[in-house]
Amino acid sequence: MIYTSDSIEATVEMFSALPTIGRKTAQRLTFFLLRQPDEVVHKFAKTLIDLKNNVKYCSICFNFTESDPCPICASTKRDETILCVVEEPNDVFAIEKTNEFNGKYHILHGALNPLDGIGPEEIKIRELIQRLDGTVKEIILALNPNVEGEVTTQYIAKMVRPLGISVTRIARGVPIGTDLEFADDATISRALQGRGTV
Repeated sequence: MIYTSDSIEATVEMFSALPTIGRKTAQRLTFFLLRQPDEVVHKFAKTLIDLKNNVKYCSICFNFTESDPCPICASTKRDETILCVVEEPNDVFAIEKTNEFNGKYHILHGALNPLDGIGPEEIKIRELIQRLDGTVKEIILALNPNVEGEVTTQYIAKMVRPLGISVTRIARGVPIGTDLEFADDATISRALQGRGTV
C-alpha cells in the first residue's frame, strides 16, 4: 500500500520488523499513535530511548538489567549452587513466573547452529564454564526442545560432566490440557522416557 506520507510508511516498516507483528498490525499501531496526544507519543519515544540507554547485560549471568550485577545475581537469598542455563532473557521471565526455581541463571543468548554459523564462540558458553569455580553443584539445562537446543544441551553436558557437576535438564513431554491423540510421536516418546512415579 502506498501512503501519502513517508513518515507513515517508515513507521509501518519499523513496526512490521518486530517479531510477530505483521503489516496489518503495524498499520493499526501506526494509526493508533497518530490519534494519540503529543505527550503520549513523546512518552512512548522516551521510553524506547531510555530502554536502549539504561538496559545492559549483567556481567555475571548476561540477563538484561539496569544494575550490575542484576538483582538475581546480587541476591543472597537465592541458591548459588544451582545454575539454570537458558537461551534468552525472556526464558528467565517464564521460569520466574512459576515461583518454582530459587537458584541463579546463565543466559546463552542463542543456541548452537552450525548451519547458520553459530558456534560456541558466538554464544555465552565460555562464560558459563568460567562461572564453574566450585560453588555450582548442579546445572539445569532449560533450552528449547528443538534441534539447536538439543545440540547445545549435549555440547554443554559433555563439557561440564568432567568437572564433577551434576547436569540435569527440564522435563519434556505432553503439556497439560493436550489430548494424547494430538501430540506428535517425539513428544509422546519423550514423555514416556521421562515418566515419574505418581
